[in-house]
Amino acid sequence: MKTKFAVLWLFTEVARLTTMYLFFFEPGAIEEVMSGVVEGMEVGPELLLFAAIMFLVPLMMAFLSLTLKKSTNRWTNIILGIVYTGFNLIELIEYLAQPYAHKILLTVSAVVASALIAWYAWKWPKQEA
Repeated sequence: MKTKFAVLWLFTEVARLTTMYLFFFEPGAIEEVMSGVVEGMEVGPELLLFAAIMFLVPLMMAFLSLTLKKSTNRWTNIILGIVYTGFNLIELIEYLAQPYAHKILLTVSAVVASALIAWYAWKWPKQEA
């Protein structure tokens, strides 16, 4: 089970990073970044810190999922799995209005992966260590 969590956290992170990487291939994206306003949000220290946290948590959880004790592991994965599913759903709703199918595909996969994390943690059998 611990390996499943770690792989799903890494999958979630790769999907998010791939979405960001492919953004730079969209027409006008580089100009948007250079202007300091990306997808309607002003790029400043607070946004960059939030983005850094959002990228680091899944990487940290991949490691912690392999090392935490079962009870802590279970609840951490349930809570953060739900939180990341929520964030991914918000992104998905935003992307549904855009013409880029890759954003929808990658974000749906991140929603599924983060939801599976919460679901597997919730259903984690009591007798399994």
